[in-house]
Amino acid sequence: MQPINHHSSHFHRLPSLATGESGWALFTMKPMQSLPVRPTPYTPPLAHPIGRGFTAIELLIVIAVIAVLAALAGPSFTPIIERWRVRQAAEDLQASLYYARSEAIKRGGNVTITKSPNSSNCANASSNTQWGCGWTVDAGGTSLQQVAAPNRVAITLAGSSGSISVDRWGMLSHGSAVGTTVAMDFLLAPLGMDANNKSSLRLCTGVGGRIVQIKGSESCS
Repeated sequence: MQPINHHSSHFHRLPSLATGESGWALFTMKPMQSLPVRPTPYTPPLAHPIGRGFTAIELLIVIAVIAVLAALAGPSFTPIIERWRVRQAAEDLQASLYYARSEAIKRGGNVTITKSPNSSNCANASSNTQWGCGWTVDAGGTSLQQVAAPNRVAITLAGSSGSISVDRWGMLSHGSAVGTTVAMDFLLAPLGMDANNKSSLRLCTGVGGRIVQIKGSESCS
């Protein structure tokens, strides 16, 4: 008797046509045929990968365009930078005036604000009226605060003797009117510019102690 291949044959119980009884019948199933596989076309690898970079001419063109744009934008930023420098110097000077007044009230007077002279790093304080190299606040010979020279900003105080005295009430005096409260007019301008420059400012101190900032072209009085 031949062995039955169970992978390709199956038994099914079916009724007999002659006797009406059921019996076993053998059905043989043909194996499924596999579909043909289409071969994938072969693509040989590249011997040298293709790379794309900047050429020297393209790089020079980019540098030239950047240089032109920077040259066009440079002058437009100059007034903004000058205005910022002047405003920063005005804020520093105003803060020193308020500080000297508070110290004078606390110490009972004898507080002085003195301009710094010319140095190797600054030449904007040639006369007593020029405060462009910074200033110091001291009380009885003791230094309380020292402010460095502002960056490219000229500061002028008309009628100044080089120092400002602050009494016990916080009132300011200078020049020939030391001991007598007077109004003061500081002009701050970009180096080499005058009061009519758009970036210039005036710092006005009133007899009553009020300190305000106005345009350089305006008058404190």
